[in-house]
Amino acid sequence: MEQIEVNKIIEPILSSDGAGVKLKRSIGVEPNYYDPFLMLDEFGSEDKDDYIGGFPAHPHRGIETVTYMLHGEFEHEDSTGSKGRMKAGDVQWMKTGSGIIHSEMPAMTGGKLQGFQLWINMPASLKMSKPDYIYINSKEMQLYKDEEKQVKTIAGKFENAEGPIKGHNVEPIYFDVELNKDKYFNFSLPKTHNSLIYLVNGEIKIGDKDHKKVDGSNLILLSKGEKLKVKGVTNAKFLLISGKPINEKIARGGPFVMNTKSEILEAVNDFHNGTFVK
Repeated sequence: MEQIEVNKIIEPILSSDGAGVKLKRSIGVEPNYYDPFLMLDEFGSEDKDDYIGGFPAHPHRGIETVTYMLHGEFEHEDSTGSKGRMKAGDVQWMKTGSGIIHSEMPAMTGGKLQGFQLWINMPASLKMSKPDYIYINSKEMQLYKDEEKQVKTIAGKFENAEGPIKGHNVEPIYFDVELNKDKYFNFSLPKTHNSLIYLVNGEIKIGDKDHKKVDGSNLILLSKGEKLKVKGVTNAKFLLISGKPINEKIARGGPFVMNTKSEILEAVNDFHNGTFVK
């Protein structure tokens, strides 16, 4: 099997979104698109002023948003009638399809808030499909644990632990990995997929070739291959995310991602005309 190595290391930029929520953005800047992934944000702070404004009601079309909470709580409400309170460890997987209007607001007035939002592109054949909201309680997610590591499976399978997201068109893998110092995480990835590691904390070494020191919040784009080997230089926590490319042209317009500019204009018009939610 071909060894996977580091292709590029990217330090996220500091940004803000919603009503001033401070975040670190990696995908969506450089690279602008890592097919099928459109955006990856790490949000949160211990200062309530950095997140208290939350993400008031806003529209989406043509994408999936995956929100994963590490600390704190968010309240979700959308135009499908779905409501819920996300707690630490929970996942919200939303397929926006033809259009959804939703809000995500902090259900806390102080303390630490931390989480991630990933945008996944939808192929042309699904962009105008019926919206779907999937809420995954942390207690429903399977966990693999031994003396060297812990792997939480949101999508994909590690050893005997399988994530609840199945039958997805990009065949996603989404793991939360905690790796002990001087121990290894080994995993076989599909050679067809684009794969990345987002380091949350600690320091890691990937593959066999030398690469720049990787510690703290960093996005690591991986080379195509099958054999992934990660060593914990220190105790470390990282996300492993992988998906099969869609290989279609895209057009972006804020919260809308379609295939052509005319489809973006249609989404904007639908939103302003009150015909957005089908």
